[in-house]
Amino acid sequence: MRKWAVIYSSTTGNTKAIAEEIAGASGGDIFRVQDAPADLSAYEVVALGYWLRRGGPDDLMKAFLPKVTNACVVLFQTHGADVGSEHAVTSFARAAYLLGAHCEVLGTFSAQGKLAPALIARRKKSDPDDTHNSPEAQERWGRAANHPNEEDRAAAREFVGKMEHKLDLLEKFRREQEERRHASSMPPQK
Repeated sequence: MRKWAVIYSSTTGNTKAIAEEIAGASGGDIFRVQDAPADLSAYEVVALGYWLRRGGPDDLMKAFLPKVTNACVVLFQTHGADVGSEHAVTSFARAAYLLGAHCEVLGTFSAQGKLAPALIARRKKSDPDDTHNSPEAQERWGRAANHPNEEDRAAAREFVGKMEHKLDLLEKFRREQEERRHASSMPPQK
């Protein structure tokens, strides 16, 4: 297995739970974003996890992402939105856009997570016409309340295996490309 750094930001424990699963499955080193090393060059994979705030990574992770350079990156996130929703998918693009120079995003993992009780209380006090306090939003809060659950944790562990397999295939492809380049540069045999 490759050497992984798992760096996360978490306030409710949702993202921390997924980070722990990814670190456990990869045998990686785990860091809160506040404690992450500045030099990540010793790691073959850098997994960056965050919770969503206003359709993108939370502020701590948002400040850290540009510092990550020259890395093979995996992004993972937790949120109250439905997995696969436009909100969740767009946030990956926003996170990737913030990465420093020469990063390659290998894959993404998303899991629902329960909302903080204080956030729900604030939203319930807002205008009923606000999309964040709509009946649909309140249904989503209910669905998210039991996440991340064991199914989400198992999916995070499985995700690590998929990323390792993807890297194996990528390395094989690059070796074959290099062999083809080398063969085509050789003079013909007589």
